Amino acid sequence: MSIESGAGLANATIQQRLVPVRLFYDFLVEEGLRESNPVGRGRYTPGRRAGGQRGLVPRFSRLPWIPTEQQWLDLLEVARCEPVRNRVMLALAYDAALRREELCSLRTGDLDPAHRTVRVRAETTKNRLERVVPYSVPTGVLLADYLARRAAISRSRGPLFLSESRRNHGQPLSLWTWSKVVRRLALTAGVERFSTHTTRHLCLTDLALMGWEVHAIASFAGHRHTDTTLRYIHLSGRDLAEKLKSGMDHIHAWRVRMLAAAGTSNDATGGASR
Repeated sequence: MSIESGAGLANATIQQRLVPVRLFYDFLVEEGLRESNPVGRGRYTPGRRAGGQRGLVPRFSRLPWIPTEQQWLDLLEVARCEPVRNRVMLALAYDAALRREELCSLRTGDLDPAHRTVRVRAETTKNRLERVVPYSVPTGVLLADYLARRAAISRSRGPLFLSESRRNHGQPLSLWTWSKVVRRLALTAGVERFSTHTTRHLCLTDLALMGWEVHAIASFAGHRHTDTTLRYIHLSGRDLAEKLKSGMDHIHAWRVRMLAAAGTSNDATGGASR
């Protein structure tokens, strides 16, 4: 139970915290101090009706949350008053579908303004896969303004985003500072569920809505497997309803034509028999 929020821990967090407990009991079993590990791993066995051994805590897979169009506009309206550093970070996080660690770890040498691309180094990614991703023209304008601002703070090459506070002036921006910035924007805009990872979900969903192939989205996001990409892509119920409606309209029209044709054929046959 979280003291600050009063809400329980997320299922993924519970699973992560069970790992060291499970490993500790594995050690006790290996040393002969216990006969079994009480923290089950959970295994799926094909062909077994029960599905295999259950874990200590059930594992849930929830759809990632993305803001509605109005919620996104509300957040952008609040972000308009932010310093150029925060605005360009938010724009890059969305444009390139960057994770928080990837965004805050960018260096000046990772940018290629001529081609409007950014290199995400392997050591900063979750699965150690390097990739090069593009960013838009408006983000490029913001980035140029920020580089001019950054030159007034430090002319040395290195971390791209620097702190402008009195205590850490000129130091690399930390993950926690960026999280606090996004949290403040979310609360001000009244979109409390918005987090540093929301821009990544939103970008990948938008690419799916634009008709990108799942393999292209996986390459853009830096996923090893498309299964991971499919978990990230979130089509809202409204979008699915529109797809269903268009598909059902086509099927409905086809069925009506078939019924009409059948009716005509029966009439002709009945007339002939009469």
